[in-house]
Amino acid sequence: MRKSVILALTVATGLALTGCSKETKEQAEATASSAAEDADSAAAKASAAADKAADAVGTAADKGAAAVDDAAKKAESAADRMGDKMEAAADKAKAEIHAATAPEKTN
Repeated sequence: MRKSVILALTVATGLALTGCSKETKEQAEATASSAAEDADSAAAKASAAADKAADAVGTAADKGAAAVDDAAKKAESAADRMGDKMEAAADKAKAEIHAATAPEKTN
């Protein structure tokens, strides 16, 4: 009978350990699956953040290019006005010099 009790305890212990191993394996699989889902979620969030940052950089570049174009147009307009003023001043000076140095016409 003593051998029967020892054998029964040995079998019970083996079954308990087998049950623990199976439960441990299932928990490990669940943990791995959860970690994979977390990694996928983090990757998706990182990708979305990178897309948002790229869009912001593109928008900033577009605004910068528009500002440069506007500044160039303003500079061109200012240069044109300055050229017109210089031409008018040169014409005026030419007329004044001509008037001061030209012989008077007599009829």
